Order: sequence, then structure tokens, then C-alpha cells
Amino acid sequence: MTRPTPLPPADFSVESSTPKARAALPAAQLAAVQAILSRHAGQPGSLLPVLHDVQDELGCIPPEAVSVIAQAMQLSRAEVHGVITFYPHYRSTPAGRHHIELCRAEACQSMGANALAAHAERRLSCHFKATSADGRYTLDPVYCLGLCAQSPAMMIDGQPYARLTPERFDAIVEQLDEVRA
Repeated sequence: MTRPTPLPPADFSVESSTPKARAALPAAQLAAVQAILSRHAGQPGSLLPVLHDVQDELGCIPPEAVSVIAQAMQLSRAEVHGVITFYPHYRSTPAGRHHIELCRAEACQSMGANALAAHAERRLSCHFKATSADGRYTLDPVYCLGLCAQSPAMMIDGQPYARLTPERFDAIVEQLDEVRA
């Protein structure tokens, strides 16, 4: 029985990108994506870290970047798009000024998270997985922040908050608004 010959490490350079793929992404964003791809060159299974880094750098994973990433990593655009759309952490449009993640797991639901979720949607004037019209807030569901004993819980811009009520939610959001005023 013969063993298959291993593939050489992937070359993540995008020099061979088609002009169409490159033209769709603004030059500064293309340069950022290329730098990220270069940092991960030769690392097997690096699609998730590449996507995390692109989103951290650009605020989202622009649809125009998908073909550049796919070509550089020798994947199809469908494979890259499939990963982006499978994981709820990734977004293809920028988040609002404040990213609010409200826990929707069972422990939080048992302590009033459903009513809190409805209140949050009314207060922020946006639904889950959406950004308010004024661009201030993005509201996303998250399934467990590890604060089950202090539920319901949320995270705003990476800062956890627990033992929430609609009144406490409003007070926290008002503080966010005051900081920007």
C-alpha cells in the first residue's frame, strides 16, 4: 500500500489574484488582508485565525475579501463563505459603535432573559443580528457567557454585565450614550 504524497505548505500570497478580485477591495483593506495572510502562511488549518484577524482589523469580513482569502488559501469562495456564515461571531458588515451580546441560553431564559430580549429590541430600536439605524448598537444573541449563576447576562464591547433587569439594562445603555455625548 502506497501512501499519498503530502501537499506542500500553502502559499498565501495573493500576487496571482485576478485584477477583478483585487479591484473590488479598497487598497488599504487589501493590504491589511494580505498582511494577515502572510502572517499565517504555512500554518495548516489557519482559516479561522485568518478570519478572526481580518475581522479584528477591518471590523468585519467584507464580502470582497472572501475571494482574496479563498484564492490565497487554495480554498473555494464557497468554503470560505460557508465558514463565515456558519459561525455567528463572524460578520460581513461592520458592527455598531457598541456591540451588545445578550445571553439567550436556558439559564438566562429561566431568569427572565426573554422579557429582557424584547425590552432590548425596543430600547435599541433593532432586532437581534442587526444594527440600529443610527449605527450606535449592534444586538446579537450569544449562547452562554458563563454567568449562569448571575443570569440574565450580557456583554457590551467585551465587558460582562449580570443580574440584569430592564431597568438595569436601560441604565447601562444610558451610560454608553453619556460617554459619547
